Formats: sequence, C-alpha cells, structure tokens
Amino acid sequence: MSIDARVSQVLVVFSLAVATLALGHDGPDPVFHWSLKATFLENGRLTAQQGPDLPLSSDQFLKTERGLFLKGTGITPHVSAPEDLPKKGFTLAVWCSVHSPQRYGGLIGSQEDNGGYEKGWVLGYDEEKFCVSLSTEETNDGDGKLITLRSKTSYELGKLYHVAATYDGSELKLYVNGKEEGTDASPGSDIVYSEKTHLSLGGYFDSNENFPHQGQLISAHVYQQAAKAEWIQQEFDHNADWIEAEVPESIQLPFTSVVDPYLQWVTQTGITVMWETSLPSEGVVHYGEDAECKNQTSAIASRKGIHEIPLTGLKPGTQYFYRTSSTHGGNTVDSEVFTFQTDAGPGVPFAFAVISDTQGNPEVSGNLAKQAWNQRPNFLLHPGDLVSTGKIKKQWVEQFFASMKPLTSRVALFPVLGNHEQNASHYYHYMSLPDPEYYYTFQHGDARFFMLDTNKKCGPGSEQYEWLEKELSECDAIWKFVSHHHPVYSSDENDYGDLWKKNVSSRGDINARKLAPLYDKYGVDIVWNGHIHSYERTWPIRNGMPAEKEAPIYMITGGGGGHLETPGPFRTPFELIVRRGHHYSMVWINGKTLEFKAYDLEGQLFDSFRMEKP
Repeated sequence: MSIDARVSQVLVVFSLAVATLALGHDGPDPVFHWSLKATFLENGRLTAQQGPDLPLSSDQFLKTERGLFLKGTGITPHVSAPEDLPKKGFTLAVWCSVHSPQRYGGLIGSQEDNGGYEKGWVLGYDEEKFCVSLSTEETNDGDGKLITLRSKTSYELGKLYHVAATYDGSELKLYVNGKEEGTDASPGSDIVYSEKTHLSLGGYFDSNENFPHQGQLISAHVYQQAAKAEWIQQEFDHNADWIEAEVPESIQLPFTSVVDPYLQWVTQTGITVMWETSLPSEGVVHYGEDAECKNQTSAIASRKGIHEIPLTGLKPGTQYFYRTSSTHGGNTVDSEVFTFQTDAGPGVPFAFAVISDTQGNPEVSGNLAKQAWNQRPNFLLHPGDLVSTGKIKKQWVEQFFASMKPLTSRVALFPVLGNHEQNASHYYHYMSLPDPEYYYTFQHGDARFFMLDTNKKCGPGSEQYEWLEKELSECDAIWKFVSHHHPVYSSDENDYGDLWKKNVSSRGDINARKLAPLYDKYGVDIVWNGHIHSYERTWPIRNGMPAEKEAPIYMITGGGGGHLETPGPFRTPFELIVRRGHHYSMVWINGKTLEFKAYDLEGQLFDSFRMEKP
C-alpha cells in the first residue's frame, strides 16, 4: 500500500472516530446535574453532581431501585437561583414518572408565575401531558410571558419517561422518550427571569405556589445551550429499557376511594352519579327502588380516576337507592347505600337548600350540610367559592366533598364558579354540567334557574348576557331564579370601598350589576349570590331603586364557612336585613307560593319571608 493510500486510510478512520465522538458528545456540558440515588443523600440534603445541593428530608421520599419516589408532600426542594442559569438557550432533561396528575406539575424549574407576571422556565406536566413553559424578552411585547408547549401524547401514571426540552434562542422544542413532540418558534430572544426566581427540583414552585411532585425522579440535567435531536435520542437510548419497567410494589398507589359518591344533574327521568378512586377503574352504579339495587350501569373512569355515570329512564318524583362499586386489578371498593329522589315535575311542591362560600372551613360547612339534609331538600344551590384555592386538589377532596357528603350524596349539587375556584380544571372535572359549564340553566318543578359566572364579562354584548337574555325571553316558568357569585348589591364594609375610612363605595359588583336590567325586564324573582361572607336580603329593586313589590330581590348567602365579614356603618336604601354569621337557607315552592327561611349555625331561624304570585 502506498503512503498516500495509508494516509487516506488513516484520515478515513480518524474522520469516523471524530464523527462518532461528535455524535456521542454533540451536546453541551451540564451546569446543573442531580442523580437522585440514595448514595447522594446525607443529613437532609441531596448532593449535586454539578450545581447547588438541595434540601430533601427523608419524610419527602421513598427509595427505589433507580432513584427516589417523591411523595408530593412538604416544600419543593429549591435554592436561590444561581448566577449561571441559562440566558441564551438551554437543554433540560429528566427521567421521571407521574403518579398524581396536576394542573401545574413541575419537574425542574426556575420561574415566577403570579397573575400576569410570568418569568423564567419550567419543565413539567399538566393533568394529561408533559409540557415546557418559557418566558423571553419577545413574549408578551417584551414584558415576559410564559408560553407553554405540550407533548402530543399523554403519559401513563407510574410509567417512567425521559422528558427533555431545548431552546436555541429562537425555537423551543419538547421531547418525550427521545422523540420530538412539539416545536414553538415564537420565543425568539433571551430568557427573562424574575428577581424572585428560585431553582427547584421535583415540584412547581415560586414565591406563592408550591405543588410538590408525586412520582419517581431519577436524574435531572440543565445545560446552557440547546442540544441536537440526535443527542436527545442518544440520552434516551442509554436507558430505553426503563420505560418497560414495572412500577415498584413499594410505591404503587393503594386502590381506595378518594371522593365518595355525590350527585349531579337531577331531572324527572335521570341523575348523574360521580365519585373518584385513587386509580382508574371500572365503575358500576347499582340502583333500584329498594335497597337491593338490582339495576346497574357501568363505565370506565377517566385517567384521573373520576367516575361520571348518568342514570336514565327513571320515574319522575320517585325515591331510588344506589351504591357504587369500583374494580382495579382484582381489588374492589364499594360504597354504602344512599338514596336520591327524581324531580316530580311542574305542579308538585319541592324544596332546595342554598349554601355558599363553604371555602376552607369543613367543620362549619359539614355542620350546615347535616342541618340542611335534615330539612330534606330536593337539591343544593351553591353560589360559588366551594373551596379556598381551586387549583389545590386537597381542598376539593379533604374539605369540600368530605364535609358536604351528608347532603351531596343524597341530593344533586348545582354550583357556580366563585373567584376562589380560579377557573381551575378541578371544578370542570368534578362537575357534570351542560357545556360550557361556567353558565347553564336547569328546570325543577315550577322554577327555572339561570347559573352564571361573574368572574367573566357580563355586560351587553358579552356571551353570557346574550345567552341569558335569550333564555329569559323564552322562559315561561312560574318562578325565575338566578345565581352567580358576585353580589349586584351589597352593604359590606370594605369589599367595594372601605366605609370606615371614607363614604365612597360601589355597594356591589359593577360587572354583575350590568345584568340587572335583564332581571327587571324579564321578571326574575330572586338572585342568589355569595362572595361576601355574611347574610343580606334587599327590598325588591327595580331600575336600581327600592320598590314595594314585583321586582327582583337580591340575597347574599355567603355564610357557608369562610371567615365572616361585617356590614358597613351606612344603611343603604336597598338594605332590608343584614346579619353576620354562618348560615344556610331553605326555599319551599308550592305552585305560586314561595316560603324562605334562613338558619344560623345552631339551627336557629333568623329570617323568613313569603312570596305569592298574582
């Protein structure tokens, strides 16, 4: 072989070696790297392979073969943001599993998201898919706004995944198990951070939010520049067999009831039964006209474990018995036997309870629920603020549904959105209402109810205003009732102007008040509101002024559990009765006669009135 040939051969071999090296290392070196193995845990801290150590106490995790299982408790491990956070671009890569879906699930992040103030980035997941969010100088006209990129495919609970994201200064990309699952070219500039930013691992964390991750976390890397797709694929390929791994028995979630059965959308011929289990399962509703519950209807629960089974073909005005049964992996969870009653239809007397602002006080709301059930209402009307923070699942499970069970397991719940629900997806998952769910109408007996969301625009030309006018104009029911969270009129001391400091107040919600002309025009009888944690009943009001009769009455029934509020020092012309204290209300209707009574926490009657239709 000639020298030239040998040189050429060496050059070919060298070129192949370089190409292989480039392929194998065609990615940047990490600035942060954590391996979540037990060997790196000591004295309540997780030692970093690169970057800062993180606080992680033993009560926050379980040890698994490959890494740690974070229990989703405590404070998300975090440190003050280091100076070497990525500025121009990044690569984020995590091996993880998700055991509890969340609207805001975080794996690794350095972000601040408070209302319209959005800075930084976070790699995480929502209730169905993995996602990455990023704020740059170009997003939201330079003010910084998180844009979010979601994966195409949904994750399976408990399964291990390699999740990665890259940003090269112009394009944001998301990868799951080595495959590109989304691209967004809108960021286009340097990353913007908040001065409050922390670097967190295993949770969604900023200055006012903490949603710890529940699931396995094996490793996490952060790089200061974008890796190529081939490198992402290689990183996944190193441990590709992990995605087939069985969930370790030590961290398998027990199959239990999370939310006991409750009722929705009762009509003359049907009702919807809902409940939640810790794992997706086959659910069965056993029901009938006696406690044996010989009939049954079944369905597979959603991936979140929420069961929603409508029962149809029922008899009007009939008492039924029901129980639920859920099966997963050979294990079964059964409920006790409850009862419900279908709507008897027009011409038959009925009653309903009104309880609002149950937020954050299960002892009080549970007491009121028991008292209300003792009055045997046909259903429950709830004018909003079911929980204190709608994005926190625990509050729905451990506070609202747990406390209201004596009532909602036996009568249907008809709610509206309050401001504390935060329009959270939990509300929409837990409620079975007609689309779009934040406003709807229903009929019971001789009454028609119109349910609205006053967190959204309500003035002329808005979606709800136009819908409501059409519905009211076509309604021929004897009684017309409206419920929304914010009060049209209120004598409260400081929600609409601090009356202890000056005598200026809107004395009610301006947005909600834009609906009042419709109430006047179409003969609405009573409007039930919450928001103010007290009780108030107005005189009949027409055109913004008190009337003697034949005008809407506005009622605040916000004493369901929230911290109590006090009326202001000025007695408004529209004010008839105000009272500070927790309470519930009952309404009875018999044809053209209505009876109303309000009871305090001790069950004592403190207000009542009677209305007669001409």
